[in-house]
Amino acid sequence: MRRSITMLAVAAIAAIVTGLFAPGAVAEETRIFIDGSTTVGPIAKAFAEYYMSLHPDVNVTVSESGSGNGAKSLINGTCDIADMSRFMKDKEFAAAVEKGRMPVAHVVAVDGLAIVVHPSNPVSKLTVAEVRDIYMGTITNWKQLGGPDVAIVMISRDTNSGTYETFENLVMKKEKIADTAEYVGSNGAIRQRVQSTPAAIGYVGLGFVDRSVKALTINGVYPDMNTVSSGVYPIARPLFMFTDGYPKLGTHLHAFVTLYLTEKGQEIVEEIGFVPVTRY
Repeated sequence: MRRSITMLAVAAIAAIVTGLFAPGAVAEETRIFIDGSTTVGPIAKAFAEYYMSLHPDVNVTVSESGSGNGAKSLINGTCDIADMSRFMKDKEFAAAVEKGRMPVAHVVAVDGLAIVVHPSNPVSKLTVAEVRDIYMGTITNWKQLGGPDVAIVMISRDTNSGTYETFENLVMKKEKIADTAEYVGSNGAIRQRVQSTPAAIGYVGLGFVDRSVKALTINGVYPDMNTVSSGVYPIARPLFMFTDGYPKLGTHLHAFVTLYLTEKGQEIVEEIGFVPVTRY
């Protein structure tokens, strides 16, 4: 295993060096296909809109099928960029290498996972342990947390989601989510379900928190750009775009996937509600 990991690391470095110093790299592609995370999707869409305004000859297509499907698309060569709200798994790396691809990660932003409830819910703070107890089915009624005598409606992301895996790792600590939880396919769907259900609780990326839902203080910390960028908020994660190797300098793919490093890219990330990597 150690040898295989070493080989992967060497190959990754070689891919990066090759991309950085490839002679005569030119802007060849005019179509960029992006697939994956619904959390990263808004960043990719905003980047695409901005990039195409600068380069009308380039067409950038963004699909939001979830982090797992984004990884599959990159492995199968059906996308140029895989949006992922989690790091690629070892088995996904292995599958990619088997097909001659070398995933390279670009951290485009940092995100806090906000625990949200209906604005009418008087409960405003929980601990990570209490959230875990809710999703395990140990706490079943808002009355147990100082709220109304109403059964809690748990909303979760689908299991193919990077957001689900972040929640599973940082909140559930590998404990099983109760069978009574409802599963939906996107951050937007969780927000919609919570805003229409007074007894609901869900979790979404920071960029999906608006006035239609109420984000809770977790362990005494409210999720916002300052608490996430400072590392104080306990449920935070990096957001990724993966490419097959490091894109050649001078190509549209290179310019697009490094847009997050520019002043305009950082501005876009912050406007959407996520934390630019330069603030972390």
